[in-house]
Amino acid sequence: MKRSRLILAGASSGVGKTSVSAGIMAALARRGLTVQPYKVGPDYIDPAFHTFVTGRKSRNLDSWMLDGPTICSLFLVNAPEPAQGISVIEGVMGMFDGHSQEDRGSTAHVAEILSAPVVLIINGASIARSAAALVHGFNTFKPGLRLAGVIVNMVAGEHHYELLKSFIEKEAGVPCFGFLTKNPEFSLESRHLGLVPSVEVQDLSDRLSALADSVDKTIDLDGLLALAASAPELECSSPVRRDAGLRPVRIGLALDNAFNFYYQDGLDLLGELGAELVPFSPVTDENLPPDLAGLYFGGGFPEVFAAELAANTSLRREILTALNNGLPAYAECGGLMYLGKRLTDYDGAEHEMVGFFPHRTAMTKRLQNFGYVEVTFDESTVLGPAGTKVKAHEFHHSKIIGEEPDYVLNIKKSTTRGWRGGVCAKNVLAAYPHIHFHANPALAENFVRQCRQYGESL
Repeated sequence: MKRSRLILAGASSGVGKTSVSAGIMAALARRGLTVQPYKVGPDYIDPAFHTFVTGRKSRNLDSWMLDGPTICSLFLVNAPEPAQGISVIEGVMGMFDGHSQEDRGSTAHVAEILSAPVVLIINGASIARSAAALVHGFNTFKPGLRLAGVIVNMVAGEHHYELLKSFIEKEAGVPCFGFLTKNPEFSLESRHLGLVPSVEVQDLSDRLSALADSVDKTIDLDGLLALAASAPELECSSPVRRDAGLRPVRIGLALDNAFNFYYQDGLDLLGELGAELVPFSPVTDENLPPDLAGLYFGGGFPEVFAAELAANTSLRREILTALNNGLPAYAECGGLMYLGKRLTDYDGAEHEMVGFFPHRTAMTKRLQNFGYVEVTFDESTVLGPAGTKVKAHEFHHSKIIGEEPDYVLNIKKSTTRGWRGGVCAKNVLAAYPHIHFHANPALAENFVRQCRQYGESL
């Protein structure tokens, strides 16, 4: 299939990939184009900015959790035809940063899978001719993978950019497509897990409008569109669509400022299997939606909204009663914290949570068990039988404190490092690893099946 596509890679984390990517997406959408956004890697926060500016759900393309054919299929099922628009893919970390010393999980690997032109974003602050050496290194580091262009971010002004452009094009042989200056009007603030989520940025529309204005003036959008249109046809199998052929089963989806970390393709897979996902807010809703046969709690920032979650006693009690009565549920990361007994925030204040599990969690100053992991189920859970395996990702600043629970998962980060995790009771599994259901679709199938059986038993 012929699809216009472009990857915006970074020389490193912190070069402003999300700002540049969101600005380009917004400016292209202003032209009336359909802009389909994607994000390389396991990130949840950056895709929310993509979705905000394009009006289309951003998709994660993680080549460590997912194999190449799956990456290609998930890309194609959402990519607009060339006459309609363009697919813009934001990279992760530095261009070649993936799982350990492997290519897998890196922006470069996804570029190879999708045969997508790569534009490198570099930080132009406090640099001159060295920019050419930097670009030359990226352009020659991996045989067969060449840069299609460069965008210079955070330059002092147009004169500075023209100087860098001259060095890069003459000495590295890579064309430049424009620049952005460092401007507080459209800077995006950070927090302990990355950028502050889009749902919490009150003036986001104004910031992104200013960003798009700047992109229109200083980045060659026509050149980027031509570059994207030059991408070759993709040769991969058509996406597999699953038709459950059964009555829809209503599953409550925790979705608000506290819980919003979900892989959209994973939610779509649940829908294909017959799940009717019904959003509700643990922060503001006093009751669960009616006639639910299951609950799904994703990650997010429950620690930021812990006081509000604790104050919502009616919903906490209803959830506790439902889970004790056998309602199936899956909770990951933030959901694990919410279903425990108490949460201690960064200020040391304790907040009552649902209390289905007896564990307590507390926020920490450093990341806990950060990175890609391989998970093996030691016991049968709502997601699958003992022996089930899945690749996943951990990224959290909290830990379980007090008496260690009876863990049900064996989590391995490398051949030399692993730990126990995940708690299970009745029909509920809660664990820190974030799972992309397309990494092992059987987990989604098992979850929907368990929910359906529960609903039919009522």
